[in-house]
Amino acid sequence: MSFHKLSSSYFLITLHLVLYPCFGLTTNLNNEMLCEKFNETMCSSSSNGEGCNGTDECKPAESEKGNLCYSLWQNTGNSFTIKLKGCWVGSQDACSGTNKNRCVETRREPNVRLLFCCCEGSMCNRNMGIPPSAFSPTPAAAKTSTAAPVNMASNTRQVQHIMLLTVLPLFLLTVSVTIGYLVYRRRKMALFNELPTNDPSPLPPPTPLLGLRPIQLLEVKAQGRFGAVWKAIMNNEPVAVKIFPPQDKNSWLIEQEIYKLPQMKHDNILNFIGVEKRGDHLQTEYWLISAYHDKGSLCDFLKANLITWADVLRISDSISKGLMHLHEEFPASRGEKYKPAVAHRDFKSKNVLIKNDMTACIADFGLALLFSNINPAAQTHGQVGTRRYMAPEVLEGAINFNRDAFLRIDMYACALVLWELLSRCSSVEGPVEQYMLPFEDTVGQHPTLEDMQEVVSQKKLRPKFKDVWKKHPGISFLCDTIEECWDQDAEARLSACCIQERLSFLYKTQPPYPETQISMLKEITCSTATSVIRPDSVTLSRSQLVLLPKESSI
Repeated sequence: MSFHKLSSSYFLITLHLVLYPCFGLTTNLNNEMLCEKFNETMCSSSSNGEGCNGTDECKPAESEKGNLCYSLWQNTGNSFTIKLKGCWVGSQDACSGTNKNRCVETRREPNVRLLFCCCEGSMCNRNMGIPPSAFSPTPAAAKTSTAAPVNMASNTRQVQHIMLLTVLPLFLLTVSVTIGYLVYRRRKMALFNELPTNDPSPLPPPTPLLGLRPIQLLEVKAQGRFGAVWKAIMNNEPVAVKIFPPQDKNSWLIEQEIYKLPQMKHDNILNFIGVEKRGDHLQTEYWLISAYHDKGSLCDFLKANLITWADVLRISDSISKGLMHLHEEFPASRGEKYKPAVAHRDFKSKNVLIKNDMTACIADFGLALLFSNINPAAQTHGQVGTRRYMAPEVLEGAINFNRDAFLRIDMYACALVLWELLSRCSSVEGPVEQYMLPFEDTVGQHPTLEDMQEVVSQKKLRPKFKDVWKKHPGISFLCDTIEECWDQDAEARLSACCIQERLSFLYKTQPPYPETQISMLKEITCSTATSVIRPDSVTLSRSQLVLLPKESSI
């Protein structure tokens, strides 16, 4: 349905809802009809006849009855004498005769003393229908029957005037509201087509074109904090569709803003395709379409599979590359605009996807923060993310709201993910235990904030390393790196570029690892967080290793 058709429908519905009560009011005005009034007793007792005749205004009747006018007169034998006239509430069936708009008494018995008739409609009892007889009513009766005439034309004009004064302002108000609504909708659609992003240049159009391509949802693959992730088909190719409910629209906006950053595209960042808005009003859904990876999240993959040491290196190396790319600033160059540093703030194994080549890519940026060179500090709530992966300073609510502090929080969570990889590595002696989340043996599967505060902040506990891991030079070195990443002191943690440099060396070097190489490797760190580290620059030459303290600036 087009925007114009939808707007027309809203206009007609609104017009109907507003005008319907107005016509209902008119109907009620008609129901409060007028009847000719006469009371012989009052006329005879009053010297001037005041109040005995005139017009009687009938009150609204009950739901099962109707407003009627009536006349009561007496057959004196030679004439008919009017006794009473006025309003009468009763059943319409009581009114005899086929024409109920006239007050006609059809009984012809000469011995009936009192005659009664009723009718429907204003002033319908003004003139009565009297049974044919050989005599005519007396002049007095005729005079009485025409007492207090009412100008029906004037009454009709009065009702029409009331209708006009009631309906016309409401109609004009309805038209004004409808025009205002259409203008608001048009501006809102224009804003939706220009979603906020740090890149003011127009984006390549997968997003606008998605509305023209059919997307078939197949099955739910995951359910998260901000919505469900579906496997879908688009143009005969599998894609992933993350569907956000209306209350999580802000996360949808943040996530696509991160994906649309300049120089954001990377092999180890989930490939973004586009966004769509589906439905309307309460049925609105916000879709984010990305590449689909059949192996799923790292968490789900480790639950079902063991991995080799080569897999550990391949996955951990790609994770570090993705985090390094996310954390780093890239200056504008070669037609590319400036990319700010980004903190993930919800890094965990559920948000790391495994590709078919056993490398990883990072996803789910609904809580991410941007740190540009113009605005290096973040104004946000610090205690967000998944409790199990929260760093000590997050649990304690003692965060410095600057870029370095948030990047170090990501590095703590990264250490827990690397520990998960080692826990399912089959390249060590002895059996491999069932997959467990970090701290699951201590706090269970659903820890509270207080549980994590006690374990991580107060007791300063961390997931355990097996003794057998220390017998493997490469795994032992990775354990040391993990410990440096989840250090209680945030400023002592390694940066993403430092981890990437170390893991890249391990990944390119075949075991067994000489002890001299391992000892030199532990000294590798990055000079700054904004430097771009290339894996092929790391060699076995000690002169090419950067020997700096591990407390690198991140």
